[in-house]
Amino acid sequence: MDLLNILTNSLSGLWPKPDENPHLVNGKLRPCPGTPNCVSSESDDMIHRIDPFAFNGSTEQAWDFLKKVISENGGTVHDEQPEYIWSTFIVPVFGFIDDVEFRLCPKECVIHVRSASRLGFSDLGVNRARVEQLRTSFTNVMKL
Repeated sequence: MDLLNILTNSLSGLWPKPDENPHLVNGKLRPCPGTPNCVSSESDDMIHRIDPFAFNGSTEQAWDFLKKVISENGGTVHDEQPEYIWSTFIVPVFGFIDDVEFRLCPKECVIHVRSASRLGFSDLGVNRARVEQLRTSFTNVMKL
């Protein structure tokens, strides 16, 4: 393990855990708070809005590829249900923990996504950039 990973893992234990684990609310991803450190494909406002992941073909294959992409990009899945995943990603060096949730919508052939920082006001675009990186990885895996 290199020094960066040791530092990141040490700091991640300092930040508070959420009061409750992320979850669906009335069958949808939770709304973003008023802070700009969250993006969601189910948000109506332009500050938080991001596109869902689109796919063609089997929903089972898309869901399996998504889990692979989460792992390959450094995420950890904490809860998996038939059409919902809660994962976390740790921001290098500072150890901030971000919650990234996914909701499969088979009828629309999309996977909705929400990525939010647990702490702070601004994330300097980290959550939006992470979702775009995950989308790129997902799209590349789906093409294979």
